[in-house]
Amino acid sequence: MAKQKVALLTAGGLAPCLSSAVAGLIERYTDISPETEIIAYKSGFRGLLMDYKIEITKEMREKAHVLHRYGGSPIGNSRVKLTNVADCIKRGLVKEGETPLQVAAERLAADGVTILHTIGGDDTNTTAADLAAYLGANGYDLTVVGLPKTVDNDVYPIRQTLGAWTAAEVGARFFDHVSNEQSAAPRTLVIHEVMGRHCGWLTAATARAYIQRTRGNEYIDGFMMNAELKNIDGLYLPETHFDLDAEATRLKDIMDRTGYVTLFVSEGACMDEIVKEREAAGDVVSRDAFGHVKLDTINVGSWFQKHFAKLLDAERSMVQKSGYYARSAPANYEDLRLIQSMVDLAVESGLGGVSGVTGHDEDHGGRLRTIEFPRIRGGKPFDLSTPWFAEVMDYLGQNYRPIN
Repeated sequence: MAKQKVALLTAGGLAPCLSSAVAGLIERYTDISPETEIIAYKSGFRGLLMDYKIEITKEMREKAHVLHRYGGSPIGNSRVKLTNVADCIKRGLVKEGETPLQVAAERLAADGVTILHTIGGDDTNTTAADLAAYLGANGYDLTVVGLPKTVDNDVYPIRQTLGAWTAAEVGARFFDHVSNEQSAAPRTLVIHEVMGRHCGWLTAATARAYIQRTRGNEYIDGFMMNAELKNIDGLYLPETHFDLDAEATRLKDIMDRTGYVTLFVSEGACMDEIVKEREAAGDVVSRDAFGHVKLDTINVGSWFQKHFAKLLDAERSMVQKSGYYARSAPANYEDLRLIQSMVDLAVESGLGGVSGVTGHDEDHGGRLRTIEFPRIRGGKPFDLSTPWFAEVMDYLGQNYRPIN
């Protein structure tokens, strides 16, 4: 076999898997192909275009296991769409007249890279797919193998994306502390906004993890610290519809009876309605290079706060977001196992010249395989028929119905 040279990059938002995935790739190549040279492009596709890279030395290989202790990305992230020429020129990533895909391909060729591993979500891996297609059409001999990370767990046709399990567990731990704010003042409304643009999986899974974490708590009869204070009273996802007036009536009864209400809200819940409301008022809604609405400018949690605080006669209301805390955590045990299996297949595919994204393919019986790039896309909704979701909603005592 000809000598290989591997390049790594992480891109998009953070997820609790990037550091461990980078470590895992370095460790696996070192174990089975120690002669293979490894580099990493700093800050994702931005580093590839700008020629910012890290040489992975012998000492770095020997200490790669340390990266499993940390969240974030040890090689940096960015959001760059190689097919959005105007955006790349505007940001100074390429010059006028240059094509980002060509610049990226020529950089990889000049660096002698034969295997590129992209670690990211649907945007990262669809960008990798664009790059792989360009390379193939223009005679570049390069294998591109992606690993799927996103806390949203919303990539077709992948059953479970890297980092999502950890984000749910850490988000539940975050809110276990925040929920105690209910004791700070009478008639308090606390809204926990959880990441998830189009998919409510993480919000639902975080609620499930929180219920599992708190349902066995011991309390002392007579004090305010009790099961009702620690409860979740409402769960709202992009995939579910609710009647505002009916929910307000239900929740006001809880507020009148207990003195507090807790809501878990996906950051994409009611997003279309909020965007229409904002645009009808004459506001310009900001979008990123991929055309996605910038959710931090929409502020779904604040929309829920504005409407429900008034309807529930809340004397105090607050929105707490676990997103950055959860997505920057180190991988938990479940994710570490998933990362290892996907990394092993990614290295095998890279050395075997098979391009695609590793994952458990829902269209192939959930089998772990290297999925063809054209089949990778984002926006997969949470399956409301998932048995544990029905258990969560029964526990909350909340009615819901699918949007479609």
